[in-house]
Amino acid sequence: MMSTTMRNATRAARNGLLSTALAVFMSSTVAHAGEAEAKSLLKAMSDYLAAQKAISFSYDGDLEIVTKDHQKLLLANSGRIDLGRPDKVRATRKGGFADVEMSFDGKTVTLFGKDANAYTQKELPGSVENLIDALRDKLGRPLPAADLLLPNVYEELMKDVTDVKDLGSGVIGGVECDHLAFRTPEVDWQIWIAQGDQPYPCRYIITSTKVDQGPQYSIRISDWKTGIDVVAADFTFDNKTGAKQVSMESLPDIDDLPAHFAMGEAK
Repeated sequence: MMSTTMRNATRAARNGLLSTALAVFMSSTVAHAGEAEAKSLLKAMSDYLAAQKAISFSYDGDLEIVTKDHQKLLLANSGRIDLGRPDKVRATRKGGFADVEMSFDGKTVTLFGKDANAYTQKELPGSVENLIDALRDKLGRPLPAADLLLPNVYEELMKDVTDVKDLGSGVIGGVECDHLAFRTPEVDWQIWIAQGDQPYPCRYIITSTKVDQGPQYSIRISDWKTGIDVVAADFTFDNKTGAKQVSMESLPDIDDLPAHFAMGEAK
């Protein structure tokens, strides 16, 4: 017969295994619930953005890099974006190295370097979505917060996502937000979404995980407005300063990251 000591030890071991299994199950359940909630919040933001015919907001952007000698640098800029769906957008960006305006009227995109008083134009008829792809993939001039201007934000952001976290609440510019974090094989990204009936993005951070010490770009959004009366009716470039027209290749450096900054090596 089994002694009392052995029975107690067996019971304790069995209870310990049960407790461990229950803890693992509860942890998995909570994680799954958090992931589902995060996806739901992101989808609600995407649906809200897609439903807006016109959007206007100001932003502050930060590009954080680490040089080859491991010095961390932060390059700051500010600007404004006016979007009229499906094919109108104007974006400004002013930083320490460039003062730029981009305008698109559904047919022609114009890049205007204000410091050099020079501009370049290219025929790109189509939607804002087509423009964003062309600026990024063909012209090497990505639009600030471009991911958030697409008509299918959820589908675009969720591509290749391998991990999802709901990090609870945060406050950006006095606005209480839901804080979500996502991972892909190439980047980690976070987003803060305003709570309430206008779930607009308040902050968006992208961190590269494939470059030494992870360069990071973040954008904080303020003065959020929607409705057809918040943007201009005409998005055609108006050359009020008598700027000189130049080729795309001849337009002076208008990037956030000037050529003389050398970033760390890829991992």
